Amino acid sequence: MLNKKKILVTGGAGFLGSHLCRRLIDQGHDVICVDNFFTGDKSNIIDLLDNKRFELMRHDVTFPLYVEVNEIYNLACPASPIHYQHDPVQTTKTSVHGAINMLGLAKRTGAKIFQASTSEVYGDPIIHPQVESYWGNVNPIGDRSCYDEGKRCAETLFFDYKKQHDVNIKVARIFNTYGPNMHPDDGRVVSNFIMQALQNKDITLYGQGTQTRSFCYVSDLIDAFLLFMDTPKEVSGPINLGNPVEFTIRELAEKVIALTGSSSKITFAPLPNDDPKQRQPDISLAKKALNWEPKIHLEEGLIKTINYFDNIIKNS
Repeated sequence: MLNKKKILVTGGAGFLGSHLCRRLIDQGHDVICVDNFFTGDKSNIIDLLDNKRFELMRHDVTFPLYVEVNEIYNLACPASPIHYQHDPVQTTKTSVHGAINMLGLAKRTGAKIFQASTSEVYGDPIIHPQVESYWGNVNPIGDRSCYDEGKRCAETLFFDYKKQHDVNIKVARIFNTYGPNMHPDDGRVVSNFIMQALQNKDITLYGQGTQTRSFCYVSDLIDAFLLFMDTPKEVSGPINLGNPVEFTIRELAEKVIALTGSSSKITFAPLPNDDPKQRQPDISLAKKALNWEPKIHLEEGLIKTINYFDNIIKNS
């Protein structure tokens, strides 16, 4: 392979990281997967462990890492509220110290570096749908702040390293993504609803379930990662990546119940603090800069994800 690269994926045993590692291996690259296994799981990458192009390192990105690579995908950080609120100080350190360490590595090696930022940088948005020029509406001292502000600070660091040290950066703001390899207990809405429905448990909606989300299937998102990484140096982002088709949380619950044939009932609980009422990406920039938009419809992606969780339950 003429353009074979050595690529570092931090958070590589996590949900998105495992899919990315697999895709990069399939393309013929050498992949160094780094994970401290706080939320990542070795079962997500078990099929890659014997592959000669794959290397697994247990490492926490809050400490420096010394490897030689051509590209870095910085995905390391717990991304579900249950996990990132478990140790909020460590969550902030992972975003901020992790960014500093990976940017330092990119500066030293001349590697191109991708930052997995998040739609959470927009907070509880006043502008709908969210465009990249929107500065956001974030509570700096709330329950979600460790993640929201950590990721916002990481973006600042990436653009300062670009300005100050000419590091080749790619910053992606990722909206709700789902699919196989999600953690069954991560507290996110798709995994929650599917696990509850498959076990015929009540499905819990917060508020009245009228808050909206857009859901991108994981293979579409990984397509966007790879396209973004291959853009010219001047295309650094931030770029929104997600599915612009919007659903209410209640619509999602009803769809999951129908697809699983579940006898689950819908129940209601109070809204969590700072829970955004609307979350929908404007992906005009991704369409223009990457020639990308999602292809997998929600029902198709849900069926694949349901099958994954059904196998977990049957084998547990």
